[in-house]
Amino acid sequence: MAILEGLRPQEALHYFEALCAIPHGSRDTKRISDYCVRFAQTHGLRYVQDEHNNVVIYKPASKGYEDHPTVILQGHLDMVCEKDADCDIDFTKDGLRLRHDGRYIFAEGTTLGGDDGIAVAYALAILASDTLKHPPIEAVFTVDEEIGMLGADAMDMSVLQGRVLLNCDSEDEGILTVSCAGGATSCLTRPVTRENAPGQVWRMAVRGLTGGHSGVEINKGRANANKVLAAILAKLPVRLISIDGGSKDNAIPRASEALVLIDAPEAAFAAAAEEVKKTLPATETAAQFVCEKAESAMPAMTLEASDAVLGLLNALPNGVQAMSADIEGLVQTSLNLGILTTKENEVRMTFSVRSSVNAEKAALIDTLRDTGRRYGADYSQSGEYPAWEYQKESRLRDTMVDVYRTLYGKAPVVEAIHAGLECGIFSDRLKGLDAVSFGPQMHDIHTSRERLDIGSVARTWDYLVAVLERL
Repeated sequence: MAILEGLRPQEALHYFEALCAIPHGSRDTKRISDYCVRFAQTHGLRYVQDEHNNVVIYKPASKGYEDHPTVILQGHLDMVCEKDADCDIDFTKDGLRLRHDGRYIFAEGTTLGGDDGIAVAYALAILASDTLKHPPIEAVFTVDEEIGMLGADAMDMSVLQGRVLLNCDSEDEGILTVSCAGGATSCLTRPVTRENAPGQVWRMAVRGLTGGHSGVEINKGRANANKVLAAILAKLPVRLISIDGGSKDNAIPRASEALVLIDAPEAAFAAAAEEVKKTLPATETAAQFVCEKAESAMPAMTLEASDAVLGLLNALPNGVQAMSADIEGLVQTSLNLGILTTKENEVRMTFSVRSSVNAEKAALIDTLRDTGRRYGADYSQSGEYPAWEYQKESRLRDTMVDVYRTLYGKAPVVEAIHAGLECGIFSDRLKGLDAVSFGPQMHDIHTSRERLDIGSVARTWDYLVAVLERL
């Protein structure tokens, strides 16, 4: 007996359970992609499967909707594979152990993959139905979204005719996302030379800052430990040996430390730290400043290299650069110095750059490149993705707001996010695209505590069906 049998909407949850039985972690999507192809063949639907395992399935309009604009239904096939330490699931071989308690669907000991299996299940149920009313459908299932939206980025968009896109990759019911930031990982690498120099080695560190996600929490008064430490060191007659802080470009660093040569530093460090501490936001009440004797096998940098590294660190912008004029409270453009590392011959500074305006993102990248050049640093970047810019006029958004109000007696929340979505890639490639992202309520995604709200799945299905009938 199926685990989810008897739950609404059974037409979609039937496919969700089938998808959960197929291993489909990122970079392991061939089997689930082939499942979608077999579905299309079974139902006599035209399809395209590319070399990356992206799949597009086409369905003609229902009677009376032949002249309506084509609608793209879009979600991604891959899931994040995380499990408890005592779980014996092999994600490359085993399906998920689905369970439900009447309120939530979850997987025993592992992530559920509701992000984004529920979107695929909804689309398959619509494709299989011979009773729903809808325009022509292009169901687009991308791969490797969770590791950088690689499938969407590699996809040949010429196979799509639709310019109305319903992306079902949001995890908060009642929220319509209508814009997202574009971004890039930007790196500045400053070559350094070293020389033997006399003096005591000291460790100077900043610890205990709040940290957080550089997209969601960049505007919440979280100091960046790399920038704080650089500000302190700039006030001292130090010669750098190394400076390191942070481990992820999209996380605001909580700690940063440097090894330096300096004589009698305690009082000077304390005074500099106290001065910088006064500039910290009110959130950083637990900040710790450390100055202690240390040892180093590496010689110090030359004075020229040390001054250049500290000068660059202090000259570089960081944090919120612009707020949106269209959406209240939305960070429009930001950057985060997430990783600072020292090797024998170089110091590398890695930023997560984000903006919901593509021109502002490009300008900020130019600023990083130009600032780096002034201090002798080389610029490189990876993982660039475009912004999904806010549209002041959107028939799709207006329709979805109206349908939501009709069904539930209240308006949904319409928002933009300072993070990336596949909608950014689609809107960049499909000129004139009108898109909205939405989805049912999920909790603790990307963890073994992931849960999918059963009631919300049913309500979101009803909402999707009603929206398609209106488009």
